[in-house]
Amino acid sequence: MKDLSVVVYTMKGCPFCTDFKEMLVNEGIEFFDRDIEEYEDEYNIFVEITDNDMIPALLIIEGDDESHESFLYAPERNYDELSEAVSIIKEHRKKVGLV
Repeated sequence: MKDLSVVVYTMKGCPFCTDFKEMLVNEGIEFFDRDIEEYEDEYNIFVEITDNDMIPALLIIEGDDESHESFLYAPERNYDELSEAVSIIKEHRKKVGLV
């Protein structure tokens, strides 16, 4: 069975980030919160790959014991509304059999 990890890049004081994390909690979606100031090097790699520095941004990792695949999603690049980002996560959850 595949596993799914959701990493959310956020920043203290960002109202969109707070709203997004609340939405995930309300949906029962587990996630790792990565503050972009604390994880600056990691986030800079994300920005370089996606050519987008907007937040909240997502890193979704699907995998099993043998392999992993990563998916990067950024606002105004892959979604415009926070609800669309939640839907993206739900689709990945469905894909790996978590729903």
